Amino acid sequence: MPNEAAQPGVRQRICLEDLEVGTELPRLVRGPMTTLHIMRWSAAMENWHRIHYDQRFAREVDGLPDVLVNGSWKQQVLCQLVKDFAGRDGWLWRIRFEFRDMDPAGNTIIAGGRVEELAEHAGLGYARLSITLSNQLGRVTTRGAAIAVLPTRGGPAVPYPFRPPPACPVTW
Repeated sequence: MPNEAAQPGVRQRICLEDLEVGTELPRLVRGPMTTLHIMRWSAAMENWHRIHYDQRFAREVDGLPDVLVNGSWKQQVLCQLVKDFAGRDGWLWRIRFEFRDMDPAGNTIIAGGRVEELAEHAGLGYARLSITLSNQLGRVTTRGAAIAVLPTRGGPAVPYPFRPPPACPVTW
């Protein structure tokens, strides 16, 4: 049987014990975003607001710098960031975020985060994370938090579907 660690695209197993407060999440970089990227996502989501595909409308009617990256696309990138961090055996349990600034066409979007709190409860690990999306200039355009549930060494697998315990040790 081939070693999973050597297979491209297979996320490594990460356990609570592998982390410490301050651990940085591996960044995801997307872009530069083109009007075609933005339009294709809008079509897939059936979001026909003209600010996502009509450059003239976005600029002349709404006074925007260009067409804008969809909020649902930004949400997907943040979810991918946390899921990639949690690895094959962990789960994104909770996520929240605020859109703080626009991401027009031409921006490169960088997703990042860090571990803010770690706890163990009933054999499972919990990591509270701060998460952000920034542009190529370093300006944070979206900020938020997430909680990932992770296995512990020698502990049970994270169940699917995950049902939180009545007294979870990690909160917002």
